[in-house]
Amino acid sequence: AAKETPELILGIGSVVDAGTTSLYIQNGANFVVSPILNADMAKVCNRRKIAWSPGCGSLTEISYAEELGAEVVKIFPGSQVGGPSFVAAVKGPFPWSSIMPTGGVEPTEDNLKGWINAGVHCVGMGSKLFVKNSEGEYDYAGLTAKVKATLALIQKLRK
Repeated sequence: AAKETPELILGIGSVVDAGTTSLYIQNGANFVVSPILNADMAKVCNRRKIAWSPGCGSLTEISYAEELGAEVVKIFPGSQVGGPSFVAAVKGPFPWSSIMPTGGVEPTEDNLKGWINAGVHCVGMGSKLFVKNSEGEYDYAGLTAKVKATLALIQKLRK
């Protein structure tokens, strides 16, 4: 990827241990996202200056993740942890925290408006963006259109 498309930023998600983290970094990952908070993963990422976003479900975990060097913490699963109201509550005592919810983020105006108004730094979406055609295969044109529309919606809501 670095050779053929140097403008591409490629990361890996759902990583839960330091060994797997190291493997993906050695294979060119520019960032690592995890559903959990694992201090050993933080050490691996920090040594190599790789962005790391751990999954947190409490203010204590968010604080610890930031101590370990996380610039952006992931709340996961976002809607089950407490949704936008959780983010707004965290931002009270921790206005400096950069929070990215995943799980429960949808590419709709109402959903995104709630998260953005709560003060998120960014949002993470996966399956809600992927479009399949009538044969059940991924529709890359549909995916492209949905991502563009979602980015335009986010820009509109951030104004």
